[in-house]
Amino acid sequence: MNEIFNGKVALITGAGSGIGQAAAQLLAEQGAKVALLGRTRSELEETAAAIPQNGDPNTLIVEADISDYEAMETAVAQTIAKFDRLDIVFANAGINGVWAPIEKLEPEEWEKTVRVNLNGTFFTVKTAVPHLKKQGGSVIITSSVNGTRMFSNSGASAYATTKAGQVALAKMLALELAKHRIRVNVICPGAIKTNIDENTDKQAIEAAREPVEFPEGTVPLTDGEPGTAEEVAQLVAFLASDASRHITGTEVWIDGAQSLLQG
Repeated sequence: MNEIFNGKVALITGAGSGIGQAAAQLLAEQGAKVALLGRTRSELEETAAAIPQNGDPNTLIVEADISDYEAMETAVAQTIAKFDRLDIVFANAGINGVWAPIEKLEPEEWEKTVRVNLNGTFFTVKTAVPHLKKQGGSVIITSSVNGTRMFSNSGASAYATTKAGQVALAKMLALELAKHRIRVNVICPGAIKTNIDENTDKQAIEAAREPVEFPEGTVPLTDGEPGTAEEVAQLVAFLASDASRHITGTEVWIDGAQSLLQG
């Protein structure tokens, strides 16, 4: 086993599937103890089952909704009670929400996306910071190409706004927390093979879209093939590790140049 993260503890939100699951498994393989946070216990148990325990349980399943501040306080407290420290926070959980022209996007749909994606990220980091301050650490936030370098997905106003907000939050916190040796960075995935698109409610977005033609495939580096959760997990592991110890307040796009083509 590669022991890059030996003795380190990572809290991963959205750990039940996709990028969160892949990151949890990779960090654990590299020696980290991991707190797996999500809303569906069966999915978290599936993630945990794929992580070797080596005779000493190095995983903790935490059921919580990131948009509930008190629930996140409890989740972090459970992590500290189990592992006695916190070094890495991967604020990954989020939703695509409703994509619709602004006239059709209901206020409650907008508010739900903001509550989960932006409030949830804030709650995750806020509750973790007192524990990260004890020894320093790394915070990685999952944003998106949408709202950061790509604005052609018409109807994604609520989603893109929260993704842009996450980048602003990370840059503010990177400077604020630098004196505590806490680094804060952002990953911006493009098309990745996960199930999040299945949870996207797209309503009449064709009416809002500007006609654009692209060359064959929208991901130039791979001839249109989306990236994988495992590839994103490798980036998360890098930003969590000492190999990136001089990187903070930075967003990294991992999209095979998709956002440069579709921006």
